[in-house]
Amino acid sequence: MITNKLPETNLKRSDFFYDLPQELIAQTPLEVRDSSRLLCVDRKSGNYEDKIFRDIIDYFNSGDVLVVNDSRVIPARLYGIKESTGIKIEMLLLRARELDTWEVLLRPGKRAKPGTTIVFGDGILRAEVIDIVEDGNRIVKMHYCKNDNIYSIFDKIGQMPLPPYITEKLEDRERYQTVYSREKGSAAAPTAGLHFTNELLDKIKKKGVDVVPVMLHVGLGTFRPVKEDRITDHIMHSEFFSVSKDSANRINNRKGRLIAVGTTSCRTLESVCDDNGVVHPMSGDTGIFIYPGYKFKCVDALVTNFHLPESTLLMLVSAFSSREIMMNAYKHAVEEKYRFFSFGDAMFIS
Repeated sequence: MITNKLPETNLKRSDFFYDLPQELIAQTPLEVRDSSRLLCVDRKSGNYEDKIFRDIIDYFNSGDVLVVNDSRVIPARLYGIKESTGIKIEMLLLRARELDTWEVLLRPGKRAKPGTTIVFGDGILRAEVIDIVEDGNRIVKMHYCKNDNIYSIFDKIGQMPLPPYITEKLEDRERYQTVYSREKGSAAAPTAGLHFTNELLDKIKKKGVDVVPVMLHVGLGTFRPVKEDRITDHIMHSEFFSVSKDSANRINNRKGRLIAVGTTSCRTLESVCDDNGVVHPMSGDTGIFIYPGYKFKCVDALVTNFHLPESTLLMLVSAFSSREIMMNAYKHAVEEKYRFFSFGDAMFIS
């Protein structure tokens, strides 16, 4: 697994706190993806401009490479019953170990010992607990008709695993997918990409910007709060990523800047980049933790959403610019009533 040597810092979790009124947490996506607001921030000077997301094309230049995460969210929340007792069980798919073997979170799960079987969708799927791992997560073996596709079954009986701060029902599942999503496996959306439309991407490409995919399956650990006061005591979750040879070549042969869409693309690029700025094709797990003091190796600009207070994602964007500049930008966003988190507005940090 790829990690990073943690830089020394005296920063604490509380250094990344900001006050966010509840009403600024976006509960539903806007009708038009690229009509969200965009706060453009100069990461060196701290100067910023208020724009609309589709204006982002004006900040791109011919020769730039725009890197997107093409992972696709699966309907990872399933409801079933414990076969032996009939007790209702919620199963949250975290990541695939193999096609039929998954790491999951069960609620309630304390009594779900190896051998426990949970039945879903009138028997269309049965999940047998075969092991217990760290944090109390379970490893389950999926049993189903082999003529079926496991992802098709998830589509039939699963629900989208929206973050806990979203309480409104999502009417259209595709609004929690990017328009370029392809590789099934995420338990949460790479939300910075939700603002792009196919039409906007076509205009960006016509401007001479190469749009290059990488893949990182977003885990629910992305929402895990930092509980430790010293941020260096926080254990970063790991996620599976893949960068193809073609994508690596296109990135390395760029004439302009490397622009990452989202913290997932950023973490992937920084995981596969060497100290000379060369991106290498590879697949594996990354648990890279980026916070102020980290030296970026290849990413030049970042498209991102507004993140939770005291989160590892806010720490990452603070590392990309500075804590002071980011906290000032967030203060401005709150004052101007930007929409926050997954279905909220965006930032372009360059």
